[in-house]
Amino acid sequence: MNKDRVEGKAKDIAGRVQRQAGEWADSPEQQAKGAAKQAEGKVQNAFGQAKDAAKDAADKAKQPRRAPEPEEAVEAEERRRSG
Repeated sequence: MNKDRVEGKAKDIAGRVQRQAGEWADSPEQQAKGAAKQAEGKVQNAFGQAKDAAKDAADKAKQPRRAPEPEEAVEAEERRRSG
């Protein structure tokens, strides 16, 4: 989990609280500010998730591939032929 995901989630929660407080206080301005902060947090969180996914994919690509065990090779060939 990276910094963007943590900060995004914090903004999302703070926005929810601000929006709800605006509803209780009957303040459309606070509701709008809270909704905007919540949306900003969701976008930042999604960006962080994308960064994590890209990092995971890059890390996986760096790992050496192992040769399949003989049984796996036979099963894969059978699946390919029957497919």
